[in-house]
Amino acid sequence: MSFYKQPTLKLAQSLLGCLLIKETSEGTTIGMIVETEAYMGPVDQAAHSYLNRRTKRTEVMFGLPGFTYTYSMHTHCLFNVVSGNSEVPEAVLVRGVEPFFNMELMKERRPKARNISQISNGPGKLTKAMGITMEDYGHKLDEKPLWISHRPLELHFTIDSGPRIGIDNSGEAKHYPWRFWIKGNNFISRTR
Repeated sequence: MSFYKQPTLKLAQSLLGCLLIKETSEGTTIGMIVETEAYMGPVDQAAHSYLNRRTKRTEVMFGLPGFTYTYSMHTHCLFNVVSGNSEVPEAVLVRGVEPFFNMELMKERRPKARNISQISNGPGKLTKAMGITMEDYGHKLDEKPLWISHRPLELHFTIDSGPRIGIDNSGEAKHYPWRFWIKGNNFISRTR
């Protein structure tokens, strides 16, 4: 779990190129993380835990790093990696993954995707494609059925950064360049 003890902005970049793995009764899917957003908790007006707001939903973020923080937005489940120290509620949202294993199952779960890149190029799309649900809330990310393999491949890529997406009502925080992605990857959610 030492991988997750990095500062949140560093972890958001370190997660790029890692493999996100989810086992379900239907099969195992694997996606390479290609886009993330960092949320800096108490000092970040866009974070659910801004000003140390502690609710049943945010409780897991007040614990140790390396656990799953899932939440519902509209009809979608979104997947986050808890970061920061205990009692410092920070997290990294995984915004996009490139299918790496069992794309057929991902396609079955996302039948309305117009093309391959539409399968998992957004935070709600990737959870649907991979079978990540609200039941994964609080799960330790070094154990099955949901875990992250830390950069198992020899990858060479450039990381770009810019403002986060979909947080227009968060004051000056909407301008912070805390969104990170693998430059040129087709599974990025969208540009601003």
